[in-house]
Amino acid sequence: MRPFTYARPTSIDGIHAVQSATGARILAGGTTLYDLMKLGIETPGHLVDVTSIAGLDEIRSHQDELIFGALVTMSDASAHPAVLQRAPVLAESLSKAASQQLRNMATLAGNLLQRTRCAYFRNGPEYPCNKRMPGSGCAALDGLDRGHALFGGSRSCIAVYPGDWAVALAALDATVDVHGSRGMRTLEVANLHRLPGDTPHLETVLEPDEMILNIRVPVGRLGQASTYHKIRDRESYAFALVSAAVALELDDGMVRQARIALGGVATRPWRVPAAEAALAGQRLDRAAALEAGRVAFADARPGLHNGFKVALGTAAVADALMIAAERSPSR
Repeated sequence: MRPFTYARPTSIDGIHAVQSATGARILAGGTTLYDLMKLGIETPGHLVDVTSIAGLDEIRSHQDELIFGALVTMSDASAHPAVLQRAPVLAESLSKAASQQLRNMATLAGNLLQRTRCAYFRNGPEYPCNKRMPGSGCAALDGLDRGHALFGGSRSCIAVYPGDWAVALAALDATVDVHGSRGMRTLEVANLHRLPGDTPHLETVLEPDEMILNIRVPVGRLGQASTYHKIRDRESYAFALVSAAVALELDDGMVRQARIALGGVATRPWRVPAAEAALAGQRLDRAAALEAGRVAFADARPGLHNGFKVALGTAAVADALMIAAERSPSR
């Protein structure tokens, strides 16, 4: 690990005062950043520790919205009574991620901004990787792509976005409040992460001096009838091969609204509006759920070793829809 300097401001304005340092990175729980620093992938010259800023570790439950401070830990959010009752998809996406020790440290904003788990990205310069070294190539394109993307890839990168929380947030039309030297703005979580295109090293639309302050999630009947269904190689401590975040509004068994986002299969959290539209006005049974799953994966572009994700994902979407339907107050 290379030497770096360290600052711990106590206010938002204090962040911008020290963030002007060359190569500065924001530090919260550190569960991703420290890992990448040890691997030599991240080499910041300066760390800005934001954990002393008051008010960013709170969860607020309003009539139509849940608001999560950036520094709320994954474990605190997943166990919060309002989250469990009003948006189980959020609680499940957090409780099914990582280990309990990591969830106790990792923050919600940091989890949103975690980088890919692609082995070619993480295993050093002997493998070309455009995320790590722009212009060097992508070893996964003709390599072992079992865990790589079916959606959103390019000739420069097919690495999967690894997180669960962001997928659930995208399904519920969540937004983030971000603050930078030019003030505050609000972004949709579904548009926070960039497609790789020709610049996969640019992973989000955040400016270098911007920091997430809050995550806002609209909740209602859609939030209550929801689930996060995650398929992985082992029951815990594993990243998704396929996941589905689903939220429903049912009226006597008929679908009034549906929200479906996919994880483990795309270069960013992946909403599937065509599958959502296919369910609208339909009576939700197993056949309709499977059809929605097929529509969700109709545009998939498998590589050499990940084609199994299409059938697996179709079934995962159907299973998630049926689980969410069981939670509807008016099924």
